[in-house]
Amino acid sequence: MDINKYLVPEDISVAEAVRRIDEGKKKVVFCLRDGRLSGCFTDGDMRRYILRDGNMENPVSRAMNPHPIVFSTLQEAEALAFMKRSLAVAVPIISESREVVKIYFRDELDGEGAVRQLPERVPLVIMAGGKGTRLYPYTHILPKPLIPIGEIPIMDHIIGRFGRYGVEDAYLILNHKRNMIKAYYNEADLPCRIHYVDEDRFLGTGGGLSLLRGKIGSTFFLSNCDCLLDADYTCMYEYHKEHKNALTFILAAKRVGIPYGVVDLARDGTIEMIREKPEYDFLVNTGIYLAEPCVIDCLGDGEHMDMPDVARRLMERGFRVGGYPITEKSWLDMGQLSEMQNMMKELGL
Repeated sequence: MDINKYLVPEDISVAEAVRRIDEGKKKVVFCLRDGRLSGCFTDGDMRRYILRDGNMENPVSRAMNPHPIVFSTLQEAEALAFMKRSLAVAVPIISESREVVKIYFRDELDGEGAVRQLPERVPLVIMAGGKGTRLYPYTHILPKPLIPIGEIPIMDHIIGRFGRYGVEDAYLILNHKRNMIKAYYNEADLPCRIHYVDEDRFLGTGGGLSLLRGKIGSTFFLSNCDCLLDADYTCMYEYHKEHKNALTFILAAKRVGIPYGVVDLARDGTIEMIREKPEYDFLVNTGIYLAEPCVIDCLGDGEHMDMPDVARRLMERGFRVGGYPITEKSWLDMGQLSEMQNMMKELGL
């Protein structure tokens, strides 16, 4: 393996280091000062940095862990033993001069399909009743959940990902073309038990949860039917529980570029600043959440409500609503036609 793509100078920006994490797809890069190891930067370090309002243009040296666990070239057996008993994403092997000569990665030791299972039964709720107007004309024939990505529908990919982490029950809130969806899933071979919840009129991106009253009494995942996460669902769950959130938004750290020169004017019409094709960093809602039963209880029967309004109501009632940041490419969105090709490419289809 060429380890150079996992090695970055410690003076690059945090935003650039996040991009390199996405490119490497190992959730980590190691930082160098004059060619020698000075720290490591993981998606978890990114999350902690963002949550303390860190500027993404600062050098990654401000966000990295400056004291990573390392092993020498004479300690490779110890390094492997450590990996097997710990949750470390990766462990570097360094020379006497602290140059990185090898990296052991968790997924290569465990196998690509091995993941840390959820500590308890956590059901999945999928909002699968929308009309999918942004994907017209495909959705004129098929409901959005059944649009194929590769050889299987997008919702199969979603359920399969959650199933790998131990999710056993999936509740599908259905409306548009519901009978077609039921006909497919009555015959589908999936890792989860499927439960249908009929929404007779459109209740928004959050209102349909009221139909689950009496059906779910524990922490649950909530997902739109057009997005996938390449992230650690167990880590999300632990974060949600540790922070005692009623609702946790899974947020993607997204960098948006403006393809023009941006000009700031003073009150007298003179130019104060010109920025050529600037880039801005945002945390965007992926459409995936972790939620407590109180989220269901805060909704009136048949009440139309979107998820931002659900979050505001919870906060007004004193409940804690939080966010869990992930890297941009950990989120695959199929909400628009242009994104379908990207999703297929990321999935290797």
